[in-house]
Amino acid sequence: MNILLLGSGGREHALAWKMKQSSKLTKLFIAPGNAGTAEVGENVDINPNDFEAVKAFILSNSINMVVVGPEEPLVRGVKDFILNDPQIAHVPVIGPGKEGAKLEGSKEFAKAFMMRHNIPTAGYLSVTDSNLEEGIAFLKTLKAPYVLKADGLAAGKGVLILDDLAEAESELKQMLSGKFGSASSTVVIEEFLSGIELSVFVLTDGHGYVVLPEAKDYKRIGEGDTGLNTGGMGAISPVPFADDVFMKKVHERIVKPTIEGLAKDNIPYKGFVFIGLMSVEGEPQVIEYNVRMGDPETEVVIPRLKSDLVDLFEAVAAGELRKKTIEIDERSATTVMCVSGGYPEAYEKGKEITGIENIKEGLVFHAGTTRKEGKVITAGGRVIALTAYGSNKDEALKQSFNNAQAINYEGKYFRSDIGFDL
Repeated sequence: MNILLLGSGGREHALAWKMKQSSKLTKLFIAPGNAGTAEVGENVDINPNDFEAVKAFILSNSINMVVVGPEEPLVRGVKDFILNDPQIAHVPVIGPGKEGAKLEGSKEFAKAFMMRHNIPTAGYLSVTDSNLEEGIAFLKTLKAPYVLKADGLAAGKGVLILDDLAEAESELKQMLSGKFGSASSTVVIEEFLSGIELSVFVLTDGHGYVVLPEAKDYKRIGEGDTGLNTGGMGAISPVPFADDVFMKKVHERIVKPTIEGLAKDNIPYKGFVFIGLMSVEGEPQVIEYNVRMGDPETEVVIPRLKSDLVDLFEAVAAGELRKKTIEIDERSATTVMCVSGGYPEAYEKGKEITGIENIKEGLVFHAGTTRKEGKVITAGGRVIALTAYGSNKDEALKQSFNNAQAINYEGKYFRSDIGFDL
């Protein structure tokens, strides 16, 4: 079958790498892709949010399936666009429609969903200009730190965690005044949860589902989880504290009620559900939902999946995922992300990358790269994800760090303490 994968990051390279291994794949196209995806498929210069261009490509290249990597096209309704167009409605899309994508596109929608289906999560209040005073009163009932979340998509920057009540009140007003554009016209104030985070990934056809390996990622730019938030500096799978007892709680209290809740609410859902969790004294609580795989977690989760990914996607499209079981590699996988100097603030692009050919043990997933005049050059803040296997996380991390040392470009930076808190 011919598959069109939308996206351009490390997540998409990992998905493309895995789909390439399937005997069911005839041709793989990635829009727009990067220098890494070009080695496992054909990159096409299409913006995933340009739905008319996506349609034209589906028709001219006999595409049999569309797999959506990033959240923005899903929140904007790429699935609905395809389903509602008689010329391409027969082409299955892996990813939810606009209504299901609200689980990520609207923090308020997600919190109401969790409350409605008794899924454990932090207490909250949704605030707009009309109930600002109620919001300030709610802040005063909470203990520091104070959590403010822009309701809509804010490119990973819309969550503030503040220690000072006066600062929290001030930031709440700034957010409602447009600090994050329309994304923060509604702000969700949340009770702060203290614990250790992990992510659980589910693939579902809306009824049946399979649970992929869990992962833990590291968002802060600095060692010891300090400094600004990034898109992710590294990840580890499996997560040592997520033992059978903990994962049973996750399954019974969170995964099952989430999938059943979507069905009860008549929200068709065919795709990934990413559940961001906090273990609070051994009890799982949901921090957030995403409606796609995480990045850089995909780069450790997908390499541990032994099953045929295209076969699983076919079962999702047919509504037959209940018939499938998945096989998981028992080894640990770790990812270390090399980023551009200055990231997540201002950084330069166009730096030549060398040393990729020297990596013999491990996987190289491109994130922000492109090819120019035969050279691989940097084209984003997060540049290359280096994934390695090991009999345990320490063995895998040692290889990932060695591989990160082998990559060279001007301004390269990576965190050398991934996994420090486990």
